[in-house]
Amino acid sequence: MANTSSAKKMVRKIERRTARNRDQKTRMRTFIRRVDEAIAGGDKAAAETALRAAQPVIARAGQKGLMHKKTASRKISRLSKRVSTI
Repeated sequence: MANTSSAKKMVRKIERRTARNRDQKTRMRTFIRRVDEAIAGGDKAAAETALRAAQPVIARAGQKGLMHKKTASRKISRLSKRVSTI
């Protein structure tokens, strides 16, 4: 348990950051899932729309440090490739 006031403050800050990171990761996964469902359904228009919505969310996750930048880029690339093959 934190003893000093600065350590207690850090605990509070970490809790806030963890909650935000968790929410943002969940949001990103939801957007990816929407693209996957549209691809599975075979609806190219819906998949393209979902991909256009998902790209900035995934890219922002890479910029903000939720995942590595190259991981975000790879996810966008692979989703784009799957949508284009429908």
